[in-house]
Amino acid sequence: MAGTVLAVGAIGAAAALTLGLASVGSAAVQAQRAAGAADAAALAAADAASGAVTGIPCERADQVAAAGGARVTACTVDALVVTVSVAVPFGALTAAATARAGPDPAVSAEGLPRDVLSLSGSAT
Repeated sequence: MAGTVLAVGAIGAAAALTLGLASVGSAAVQAQRAAGAADAAALAAADAASGAVTGIPCERADQVAAAGGARVTACTVDALVVTVSVAVPFGALTAAATARAGPDPAVSAEGLPRDVLSLSGSAT
């Protein structure tokens, strides 16, 4: 009888551990899904902001996020830099992610680092 109780306890513990690990794994998958949707939406919006594609940046972000199963919760455009936040439902919870896309602020329009530009005009 004692062996049966021990076996049932061990099976119950293994089942609980398996369920917990499956939940954590599923949450990680949803978090990566949200991150991917945020990245794609930010890139699409930055393309629209730069004129590489037609459309309004945040509307482009909405379209791309929806295609990835996410919804845009915030979208800001600052010149050519776009920041997009998305949410992906996960049961009763929500996985969220934020991504930013646009040109590197440390690089000028000429493709040179800004500190090189400031030094190039001061020949002595």
